[in-house]
Amino acid sequence: MKVKSVWLVGAALTAFVFAGGQASAAAHASGTPSATAIQLDQANERIGELNARVDALEEELQASERRQAADHDAMGAAAATASGWWSNTQISGRMYWDVSYVDQSINHVRTGTTNGTAFDIKRFYIGIDHKFDDVFSANVTTDFTFDSASGVNQIYIKKAYLQAKVNDALVFKFGSTDMPWIPFMEDTYGYRFVENTLVDRLKLGNSADWGVHLSGKLYDGMLNYAFSVVNGAGYKKANIFRTNGPDFEGRVNLNIDHFTVGVGGYLGKFGQQFGAPLHHSFSRLDAMAAYITPEFRVGLEYFDGSNVSSVTSPLTPAGQTDHEWGIGPFASWNFLPQWSVFGRYDYSMKHLHPNSGAFSPDMPNDYYNVGINWEPVKIVDFSLVYKHEQEHGNYATSNIGAGAAVTTKTNYDEVGIFGQVRW
Repeated sequence: MKVKSVWLVGAALTAFVFAGGQASAAAHASGTPSATAIQLDQANERIGELNARVDALEEELQASERRQAADHDAMGAAAATASGWWSNTQISGRMYWDVSYVDQSINHVRTGTTNGTAFDIKRFYIGIDHKFDDVFSANVTTDFTFDSASGVNQIYIKKAYLQAKVNDALVFKFGSTDMPWIPFMEDTYGYRFVENTLVDRLKLGNSADWGVHLSGKLYDGMLNYAFSVVNGAGYKKANIFRTNGPDFEGRVNLNIDHFTVGVGGYLGKFGQQFGAPLHHSFSRLDAMAAYITPEFRVGLEYFDGSNVSSVTSPLTPAGQTDHEWGIGPFASWNFLPQWSVFGRYDYSMKHLHPNSGAFSPDMPNDYYNVGINWEPVKIVDFSLVYKHEQEHGNYATSNIGAGAAVTTKTNYDEVGIFGQVRW
């Protein structure tokens, strides 16, 4: 501003000198003093006009500088606001719901409180993610579900962990987070909001648990792994007691083009309390294969488990174990951009060996579902679904509770609208 003011004053003085020079020259030429005075008056008027213009320009320059300073302060305040902790925090949600009719019978007699119609909220998750820097982040995710023991809805902490991401190949999580197998199969299956996957439906594993978790991706995501050392009792039971030792679960999967194959396993006591009579360790071998494109999804899940029901029970004769295995193919087809049809069939078999010394009869479980899904916007789904399940014995599944005699035959049918919403 000062440079410009000096320049304008210089221009005014130049005009004054030039005008005076003109006036003097004219006076000498004409010898008339009155003409010189007139010219000087005109020069003075010009100088006055120039001074007024200089003052106006200086005032405008000062106002401009004040506006620039105010804008700078506002930008600084906005930057300070944007750099708060909330700028690196995200909130997500997911809800599984259904409106359905259930018809359940035990030995061909309709009974039980599960019969009839209802609007159900199967799951409702709220997740909060915060990133401290490129290495450390944290997550807290709540789980809303119905608790049959208390008869009321409950809110649990499903995930609460600190993550240290060294790189894509080495990620540590400390706390409760996804276990290696069940969430992996849920992503592969794609219709978790309709039904739990095979191992989860039969309650032979936990979707999340408290412990130390290690995962990573190698070769641009072609090879993936996940390993967990956990309490074994699941995410709903944190720090309620000490266990005899940790449980272990792991998975390795290979992704080539549209193909995915994976193997995994579990070994432990399922979170049994220290001091309890523990006679065996539960073990489970997992395997899967899938082919996935934007239009088609075809896959198969398999497990083989030992000592499913005998972690705290001795088996006779000595050396015998109880055994359970299952297989679950599934498929879906997106025949239009927003429409798909899907189906799945699970078959499992349980062999129990109780203390009586005689093997129980084989206890098979058959389950299938079929449906058509409409996805009007991304991850907002409405599915018309029919489910059927039949079991012999004391299975405990997502649909049928345990406790029946070994010779009991239970039929379960359900039809309704199943949906999910995620953000």
